[in-house]
Amino acid sequence: MKQYGVNELRRMFLEFFESKGHLAMKSFSLVPHNDNSLLLINSGMAPLKPYFTGAEIPPRRRVTTCQKCIRTGDIENVGKTARHGTFFEMLGNFSFGDYFKDEAIHWTWEFLTEVVGLDKDRLYPSVYVEDDEAFNIWNKEIGIPAERIFRFGKEDNFWEHGAGPCGPCSEVYYDRGEKYGCGKPGCTVGCDCDRYMEIWNNVFTQFDNDGHNNYTELKQKNIDTGMGLERLASVVQDVDSIFDVDTVRALRDKVCELAHTEYKKDEQKDVSIRLITDHIRSATFMISDGIMPTNEGRGYVLRRLIRRAARHGRLLGIEGKFLAKLSETVIEGSKDGYPELDEKREFIFKVLDQEEEKFNKTIDQGLSILAEMEAEMEAKGEKVLSGENTFKLYDTYGFPVDLTKEILEEKGLSVDEKGFQAAMEEQRVKAREARAVTNYMGADATVYDQIDPKVTSAFVGYDSLTAESEITVLTTDSELTEALTDGQSGTIFVKETPFYATMGGQQGDTGVIRSENGEFEVQDTIKLRGGKIGHVGRVTKGMFKVSDQVTLEVAAKKHADTCKNHSATHLLQKALKTVLGSHVEQKGSLVTPDRLRFDFSHFEAMTPEEIEKVEALVNQEIQAALPVVTDVMDIEEAKKTGAMALFGEKYEEKVRVVSMGDFSKELCGGTHVANTSQIMVFKIVSEAGIAAGVRRIEALTGDGVFAYYKNVEEQLQEAAKTAKTTPVNLTEKIEHLLAEIKELHSENEALKSKAAKDALGDVMDQVRDINGVKVLAAKLEGVDMNGLRDLGDQLKEKLGEGVVVLASAVDGKVSLMATATDGAQKKGAHAGNLIKAIAGLVGGGGGGRPGMAQAGGKNADGIDAAIAKAAEVAAEQMK
Repeated sequence: MKQYGVNELRRMFLEFFESKGHLAMKSFSLVPHNDNSLLLINSGMAPLKPYFTGAEIPPRRRVTTCQKCIRTGDIENVGKTARHGTFFEMLGNFSFGDYFKDEAIHWTWEFLTEVVGLDKDRLYPSVYVEDDEAFNIWNKEIGIPAERIFRFGKEDNFWEHGAGPCGPCSEVYYDRGEKYGCGKPGCTVGCDCDRYMEIWNNVFTQFDNDGHNNYTELKQKNIDTGMGLERLASVVQDVDSIFDVDTVRALRDKVCELAHTEYKKDEQKDVSIRLITDHIRSATFMISDGIMPTNEGRGYVLRRLIRRAARHGRLLGIEGKFLAKLSETVIEGSKDGYPELDEKREFIFKVLDQEEEKFNKTIDQGLSILAEMEAEMEAKGEKVLSGENTFKLYDTYGFPVDLTKEILEEKGLSVDEKGFQAAMEEQRVKAREARAVTNYMGADATVYDQIDPKVTSAFVGYDSLTAESEITVLTTDSELTEALTDGQSGTIFVKETPFYATMGGQQGDTGVIRSENGEFEVQDTIKLRGGKIGHVGRVTKGMFKVSDQVTLEVAAKKHADTCKNHSATHLLQKALKTVLGSHVEQKGSLVTPDRLRFDFSHFEAMTPEEIEKVEALVNQEIQAALPVVTDVMDIEEAKKTGAMALFGEKYEEKVRVVSMGDFSKELCGGTHVANTSQIMVFKIVSEAGIAAGVRRIEALTGDGVFAYYKNVEEQLQEAAKTAKTTPVNLTEKIEHLLAEIKELHSENEALKSKAAKDALGDVMDQVRDINGVKVLAAKLEGVDMNGLRDLGDQLKEKLGEGVVVLASAVDGKVSLMATATDGAQKKGAHAGNLIKAIAGLVGGGGGGRPGMAQAGGKNADGIDAAIAKAAEVAAEQMK
């Protein structure tokens, strides 16, 4: 059998499946696109998920890829064994509802035996225990004896993750010979030793699991195949492990050369050699996809890989920076399949150099501090480094907690991770609280303060909404970076931009920045000190690097709407001066694509007539189709022309004067329509006071006005529908309804009064004489508080001098009312105190004046007791 190299095998696989009608797609980025469930692409199938779920239509129903993958689940074991690695390439052939088991299995066999030339007698398939279909294809069609086909259970040969598409799989194992085996009797496929190596896995996605292990057949059945390229190469080249295949071996040898050592001479050194070999492969590929070393997410994975490799280089005695040199070997070995490595060579070296330098600055200091901490631990007989000390190493000396753990583990020690997390959280809280406090210069420090002051941006958007330019600076939310990648938020700075930055009340532009392989959604444009213009937003696909050539494109509709609203504020200011007087001064404005807001000095609310006049005047100038002309001139010259300047505003020596016919002339740096007719129409929607002597107008233009009237019309239609009439007859209908309501109200009051009198019945029989004062305490049925008050007044008149207490319940809600005449009050009666004394019996509270008081309660069962007590309290008061 010919010992093909890694690059040859990759090419052979892709070409084989191309010959079977597959579209060979280049490897997707390691950064998942629109997939928050993954930090990094970890399988050939992961970036194709949208095609499997039907969320996106595949470019062809048969696809083949060689996908770069990173898995860091067992990063702790990398180096310690020859089996573990973080970076690998996954060969795959995929069918989205096209071919199924028959073709997939036949092509597996054809590729392995006829194309690669593996010995048929050393290949052993496995199938899911219930998958007779796959068993029969291997047995009857391919011709493999039944005893050489292994049936395994769900754990080994059924792929599923909770609910959703799933299915059985069929794997192919290769017998590498006795020299790789464990030598135990009965060693066969499924043994843990290295003799029988799984090299191919066909997943047959044919079922849907509802999450409760109820399986239904899928209409669209898919094939998802995976085969590790390095694993296949180790079989074909008959070598111990992935660290011995041609391209990886070349890198391993380079590590040995730099360390002046040999592989397989010292097990401790071999751990470091393997770790560096693996980690520099991962780091090189990650940086080529725009991932930058940071302290969170995938950026932290990269930082950790680089720093572990750098430290193990020191353990091997490699002097100075060495990672970029190794990266060169990675690029040479893999550029055949991944041309982007070669294209980004200098960029990759720069990032590695910068990160290694940062680490070198901190590591010596950190190591000596850690050594002191270890000595303290030993003196105290402790085995665990405190969370506080672990945090100190992290915060002060840039030591990632993983690195501290790793160094201590080598000596049988550990760290208090919970304590470390608590210290981290405490620092976060402090940082949050400190953010409100500005620094001595009077402003919060931001990532933008780290930008070189020499960097500036030129605005070229007065005449064009697109521009070609070069990226000068990239930032994340917290630091300067060399690259931004898919899904990351950040800010892009370029030499020349057509994007207007938020200034003078005009909101910044939005739009898109594109590079050869990336797209960035600009959500806001900001102006910073030193003439810098930042495009704030998010990478929606691909990646961006410093020095990339990009095309900038402003969102034209939003920009045009903003211009309409901005030009309208100029017309509005002149119209206000004309209608209200020359005292009107602009006090502030906000211009967005949706609306405009204009604050101005004026001493009273505008009348409806004044608002109407201003609106009519602005619309008149819009209809007049005035040309909007901008002249650049000296500030003094501008003032002589009579251009309106904002009071207290600081202007440059050269200013822009915006004239709209002979009607308006203002100093302004914003963007405008070319002719007032483009504003179309203007509508004031509100006028209100916002401070002493300052009024605010909110208004709309163009499509905003039409949307406003459409909304008004819809509300009118809805109101008419509710009133069961047409919009034309709505006023008449409302007048009719109001008259009806008035009539019904009068009728209702009369009925309530009658009902209250009826409820009163012959309560006069219950009048008692207490010390010469008549006292009436009575319970009524279904009378509300208003009714009780009316009845109280009537009864008081009937009694002459006396005290009246009435109680009633309506829907379980109790009302109590007491009233006392002047004569009764002179003898000691006090309605307020009386109510206070009895309200508790009905589960409520209340009180009032000596002559009149009331209370509410929730306990209707207590009314009888309250009435009985009322007479006692009245008697007590008038002793």
